[in-house]
Amino acid sequence: MSTTVKRLLIWTPRVLGILFALFLSIFALDVFGAGYTVWETVVALFMHLIPTFVILIALAFAWRWEWVGALGFLSFALWYLLEAWTRMPPLTLVLIAGPPLIVGLLYLVDWIYRSELQPA
Repeated sequence: MSTTVKRLLIWTPRVLGILFALFLSIFALDVFGAGYTVWETVVALFMHLIPTFVILIALAFAWRWEWVGALGFLSFALWYLLEAWTRMPPLTLVLIAGPPLIVGLLYLVDWIYRSELQPA
């Protein structure tokens, strides 16, 4: 396996995980137009950011242990699909469950090939 492929396989799930956390965070911004008081807005913002915090915690552990990233991101994708299957349109399911599914699979490949990917 070439050095470029190794580096891509190591860094791609990490960067995509960060981008997915940022993407999820965008949906929390709707609390600012809801007409809440300052403290209600803070509480609502924190509640809306809980999925992002979970993703960031999984990402922090996955940085060292790739299997945790595979398990965490694949579990998040499966949980969202099961939770929203009957309530959301297919495009929403793909947009929210697709990225963690891809990141989880990349972490799985990273974990499987970790002995080849480690620097010598």
